[in-house]
Amino acid sequence: MKIDGDRFRVAEGKKVRLKKWPTAVKPFYRSKEHYQAILAEHVEELQRLQNRFYAHNRYALLLIFQAMDAAGKDGAIKHVLSGVNPQGCQVFSFKHPSAKELEHDFLWRTSQCLPERGNIGIFNRSYYEEVLIARVHPEIVRAENLPEECLDEKIWDRRYQSINALEKHLHRNGTRIIKFFLHLSKEEQRKRFLARIDDPDKNWKFNEGDLTERERWQDYLKAYEECLSATSTKHARWYAVPADDKKNARLIISQVILDALNDMKPVLPKLDAKRKKELQALRKRLVR
Repeated sequence: MKIDGDRFRVAEGKKVRLKKWPTAVKPFYRSKEHYQAILAEHVEELQRLQNRFYAHNRYALLLIFQAMDAAGKDGAIKHVLSGVNPQGCQVFSFKHPSAKELEHDFLWRTSQCLPERGNIGIFNRSYYEEVLIARVHPEIVRAENLPEECLDEKIWDRRYQSINALEKHLHRNGTRIIKFFLHLSKEEQRKRFLARIDDPDKNWKFNEGDLTERERWQDYLKAYEECLSATSTKHARWYAVPADDKKNARLIISQVILDALNDMKPVLPKLDAKRKKELQALRKRLVR
């Protein structure tokens, strides 16, 4: 059964209301074994397509992951991209900006990490933090030492415009962008936080700051709604993936990535007659 990834795509110009957007849907798998079989099939196909994508060397693919805490970004990246050749794939996680990064515009630091043609780049959090956490915590923006005229009520609209312009520019130059918002319910987050406390092997994942941010749940929800509404475009689509079921989310994500790679129609380079003749001559030298 092929998963319809477009079912979770945020349409361009759509006003998003996340309370009406599902955090769980009927599973695409019948059992744990069935899930593992589907994911293994997706990973194998992704490996095959990535090999062609790397050799084709015409497009780049940027995958952006954003979510509330404990939504499963790390696990999705780990499981879905487990078969990808590291030579053609890089993962970047963006934490609090450094002093040097704060001296530049908000898109500068991530621009240094954009994938080359033939490569898949993964942003675990991204420049979208500048319209999400920075919107919930305005003190972050004030620390960026911007001119006063940049700090009015239109700052978020201008940042959306800058992001859309960047993504359109990248698309025009061969970088395809897929953006995943892992949509987690507050109750499921509570359960996952408890699991991090109760399981010694997961203790390292939890800190008190997670609870502080959880208290701002509605503020984050509003920030995500505004962001998804303003920046889901035909050339850089958002997918709001129901994330209460980690297995289901991984299957949806992997299917969307496969669809995107197939749409680019990557092919292995074709050799002309002259090159084929050269290879045959080289082969004769090897079998002497």
